[in-house]
Amino acid sequence: MAGWNPEAKESAEKQDKENIGVAEVIANFKNSDPGMQVFFDKAQGYAIFPTVGKGAIGIGGAFGRGEVYEQENLVGKATLTQVTVGFQLGGQAYSEIIFFKDKAAIDRFKKGRFELGAQVSAVAVTAGVSADAAYNNGVAIFTITKGGLMYEAAVGGQKFSYTPIGQVKKESKPAPVEDKSN
Repeated sequence: MAGWNPEAKESAEKQDKENIGVAEVIANFKNSDPGMQVFFDKAQGYAIFPTVGKGAIGIGGAFGRGEVYEQENLVGKATLTQVTVGFQLGGQAYSEIIFFKDKAAIDRFKKGRFELGAQVSAVAVTAGVSADAAYNNGVAIFTITKGGLMYEAAVGGQKFSYTPIGQVKKESKPAPVEDKSN
């Protein structure tokens, strides 16, 4: 079988699984607040972390893996890490999206010059909340809880790493997910 490469098939299947998770998270954000569509439509790009796990007993930490899209094309992978100190207790899982307003903002992220300071907070997505949300220093951050209970849920102190994956065709955009709310 000339030209057959089992590794390419395995890689494509893995990519499809990751995109399916991303598509589901995007649908969850949009179903929770239809106004989120404006951010997807107008942003230069976004980083999406389908699951961020966070836990703490005094000292806390968080970790998540995600994908980075620019003009709706998958351009890279990212990791999110966070270490926090202070009064905090519990554990939770949540999804996070960071929208980049313009090319300068997403370029800062891709060059590793992006870190969320202690004063930065995210908007917890509920119906209508996106109408009042605004960009701060070229970024807007939204989270949606997946489960768990934790006293302290700040995104400040998050650090990110970015790994480009090269030029990706338009087809790598997350597949649309049917609206199951009806």
